Amino acid sequence: MTRPRSELVSVTDTPWYHVVSRCVRRAFLCGQDHHTGQNFEHRRGWIEARIRQLAAVFAIDVAAYAVMSNHYHIVLRIDQGRAQGWSDEAVLRRWTSVFSGPPVVQRYLDPQARDTLHDAELAQVREWAGIYRSRLVDLSWFMRVLNETIARKANAEDGVRGRFWEGRFKSQALLDEQAILSAMAYVDLNPIRAGIADTPETSEHTSLEARLCPDRAEARMRAALAKHSVQGDEARVSGETGTDIPHWRDALRCEHRLAPLAVAPLMPFDATGREPWAVPFAWADYLALVEVLGRCVHPAKRGFMPAQTPKLLDRLGMDAKAFIAHGTSLLQAFGHAVGKPAKLVEHAACRQAKFLRGMGAARRVFERRAVL
Repeated sequence: MTRPRSELVSVTDTPWYHVVSRCVRRAFLCGQDHHTGQNFEHRRGWIEARIRQLAAVFAIDVAAYAVMSNHYHIVLRIDQGRAQGWSDEAVLRRWTSVFSGPPVVQRYLDPQARDTLHDAELAQVREWAGIYRSRLVDLSWFMRVLNETIARKANAEDGVRGRFWEGRFKSQALLDEQAILSAMAYVDLNPIRAGIADTPETSEHTSLEARLCPDRAEARMRAALAKHSVQGDEARVSGETGTDIPHWRDALRCEHRLAPLAVAPLMPFDATGREPWAVPFAWADYLALVEVLGRCVHPAKRGFMPAQTPKLLDRLGMDAKAFIAHGTSLLQAFGHAVGKPAKLVEHAACRQAKFLRGMGAARRVFERRAVL
């Protein structure tokens, strides 16, 4: 049964999420369509660049991503504390870099017009700032902007109208370090499992390639942003604004206004695991893990087991054989949340759910079995 997004995404439970969005009919709308012969490979660059741009606007950090032919994955962290530290003006400038904003906000951001605002208008501006602050930590708004801007560009390029993405993006709550590690490795190794890349450094449009070959990834994103821009009027985004001003609807900026947005860096790694704004592993350990896992799940070498358990799995108390066996089935093995059995039980209790898919997989992967 479909559950409300508010029940699936709760920062009080965890700020970490794995999200997936697919093209309609699972058609090859982002890569090479072998049926028609058309090549839409450049659209993968659009998505990669837009993910990184929106991470610079929203209080959402990207730890891993992979843009495939007909879908993309992101592992991200929502940082409510950072958004609370922004001034009202900073919030308004961030929001209006993506949306037009109401006239009173536009006047407030104009130094010459700000002094002409009276007290009631200033109170209205503060109200808008509060609304936008909450949206800048809202995963649904992040995904809405990402998918809408890409759909608009693709439809304009094809000269068509209609739906580009499937109805809702899918999300999984990542409840602990083990879940974060599993999701990141699953995402970064997507091209290798799909047989379109042989090594991490040749897995284009992934965060792992961007970390290993940053110059190449940045050049590709710059090229994607410089080309295929769509000129035109602002596009209206439907939906409730959540305000007492019912007739105002924000207008999503057109592409030539969005293309110059800065590109955010990927989340850094922190070996101590003490910094909330960093991935809680050492970069060298993570790289060693994905290289081993990549070899193990490669179609030509399935069943190969490393002679020694990767250090990162050993530190987290995870079963190496089970982790490798489930390296291609994160979405299928788990439901709306990923984590150790105790974390899943706690999550189910908070949701008042009698059943939570993935308990068996959690026991196999995240609990090391004693050797008799």
